[in-house]
Amino acid sequence: MNLNTNNTINSFRRVNTITVIAVYFLILVGGIVRSTGSGMGCPDWPKCFGSLVPPTNVDQLPSNYQDIYLEKRLAKNERFIATLEKLGFNDAAEKISNDKSILVEEEFNPIKTWIEYLNRLVGVVIGLLIILTVWKSLPIWKIDKTIPILSITSLILVLFIGWIGSIVVSTNLLQWIITLHMILALVLVGLLIIVNHRSSKLSFRQGVNMDVPTKVEWILIIGIILMFIQVVLGTQVREQIDIISESMGNMLRDEWVGLVGMNFLVHRSFSLLLLGIHLLYFFWAFKYTLRKSQVNLWSQVLIGLIILEIATGMGMAYFGIPAFLQPIHLLIGSLIVGVQLILILQLREHRQFRLNIN
Repeated sequence: MNLNTNNTINSFRRVNTITVIAVYFLILVGGIVRSTGSGMGCPDWPKCFGSLVPPTNVDQLPSNYQDIYLEKRLAKNERFIATLEKLGFNDAAEKISNDKSILVEEEFNPIKTWIEYLNRLVGVVIGLLIILTVWKSLPIWKIDKTIPILSITSLILVLFIGWIGSIVVSTNLLQWIITLHMILALVLVGLLIIVNHRSSKLSFRQGVNMDVPTKVEWILIIGIILMFIQVVLGTQVREQIDIISESMGNMLRDEWVGLVGMNFLVHRSFSLLLLGIHLLYFFWAFKYTLRKSQVNLWSQVLIGLIILEIATGMGMAYFGIPAFLQPIHLLIGSLIVGVQLILILQLREHRQFRLNIN
């Protein structure tokens, strides 16, 4: 590989890596938005109160601003409902049509408005980084067509996530839409990590001759599936917490967890199952991989993150769901999925390398 090609690949990897970090930062910011109840800080999208820069005082808004933005949201919802019906999702469309919570319009709160506004600014930066990633990937087409194809797919996904974000606002934080929004963010991270791994193989990385049984990879695949389910369960628990906190006027935080019910118990039990599976994986990884290999190092990171995830979950359960722990818990869960994917890709690379030399 000549010097110019190597520089092109390295330049792409730098942009891609920054983009991955930025997406994780957005997940953290999104968690802060949820934990502070700022999701409806801006009642419209993509602007905020009809402006590129939101107001800082209610006096800057018309006296009937709540009615104005409620009417706009309902008009957008009608279009969304019509789309769902055309796609055959009649039950979902009917639920949105009959959901009275959508009719509630929050009063202007400058702190919540600016928290949500900063969340959107980070989203814009990520959009620009994805565009830059696509542009940087195009010269790699002749070497590996999959990289630009996945990069373009990431851009399409970002646009779709942005549209889903607008639906989150128009439906007044409809719970299942929020869950879908989170799932799509994890899919985006996965695409970017796969692209990063493929580009790293082109530039300088080569597989290591390690005889790692297929069962090590499969236990990790089971782990990432269960972790994905755990994140969805956690999002649903969070949705219930939002409903409970609102019904109790954000008071008596120590009682919220006890009112969640079965979803919380399943979520908590799942964490123990995940810990057991990953301890088994770690035992096998430690047994079959080189001590200073990337697989071994990332495996240590994975176990550390899982322990931290359980610790923050216990902190929320036993200390009245502190607001500062919620976004941290969400971020760690998302990082676990990313590290699991990195390890699966590395294990496959090592297995393929061994097959090639045999």
